[in-house]
Amino acid sequence: MPISQYTPQQLQQHLQDDPSVFLLDVREPHEFAYAKIAGSVLIPLQQIPARFDEVPVDRDVVVICHHGMRSQQACNFLQHSGLQRLFNLKGGIDAWSVICDPSVPRY
Repeated sequence: MPISQYTPQQLQQHLQDDPSVFLLDVREPHEFAYAKIAGSVLIPLQQIPARFDEVPVDRDVVVICHHGMRSQQACNFLQHSGLQRLFNLKGGIDAWSVICDPSVPRY
């Protein structure tokens, strides 16, 4: 089953409708320190297998990276590991900054 792709606008609406959504940021710590969506949790892509138990199975999980490629890889792994409520942020945090929140720095 293909991973659902969220536009920044869809994520913004989802956060308004359901603040319990889990924002999983899979970028590197220096990227996360520079720019992030408020409330997101950092688990770098390479650490996902070892930290899988930190990702909730009973909530919607939106996976975030810089442009949407690493987050898609993380979604594929998480789906293969049994998670179902997965969404990939299309265009990543860069698109979020451009479309939804210009206070988030671009890089």
